[in-house]
Amino acid sequence: MTGGARDFATRRRVLELAGTGIAVGVAGCLGENGPGDEHDDHGDDSGADSDGEHQYATHLEHPGGEPIEFANGQRCPVCNMQPADYPNWQSQLAHDDGTGAAFDTPGCLFAYLVAPPTDAAIDGVWVTDFETGQLVDATEAHFVIVTDDSAVPEEVMGLNPRPFADREDAVAYLEEWDAEELTEDDVIGLEDVDRDVAAIYRGNRLPDE
Repeated sequence: MTGGARDFATRRRVLELAGTGIAVGVAGCLGENGPGDEHDDHGDDSGADSDGEHQYATHLEHPGGEPIEFANGQRCPVCNMQPADYPNWQSQLAHDDGTGAAFDTPGCLFAYLVAPPTDAAIDGVWVTDFETGQLVDATEAHFVIVTDDSAVPEEVMGLNPRPFADREDAVAYLEEWDAEELTEDDVIGLEDVDRDVAAIYRGNRLPDE
């Protein structure tokens, strides 16, 4: 990307929006609980469990600034799967209060972003690049919004957006995805992710509004 000052301001705006829970310009096994599945593992999806804690509440320590290592024992707050088991999909997020969350997939990350369990601002977000397998800054990434889960019946959690660090790679992927016709309008940034987008992937796990 070009225009350092503009890009920095854009990145800060994305983090501010995510941290306040505003729509960002953005069961536990393979192929289960796809985007159209109405099965609910969180009771009434009220956003809180029986103890009054938000269903996405996480107690992971994260210093922010840069991603931390994915380790055994970390659990995705959205689906309770272990992110360390899914290196091709794992994502993570840091809040400015020293807490954070690790996700097995970017689809779960999207759900957390639109229904955060805390008012603490977001200090950083990272996703695994679909092309390179490297962890990249999600605020500068480009996400291909695929919606047809029938093409990938064994995908983790049913279906996920495809993150790319480079827009050129994201656009090239449009031709590779044969399940449905996609255009460049289906390539979005993190600042475009709202509840409707998150619901494509984890609608059955989103808390009630």
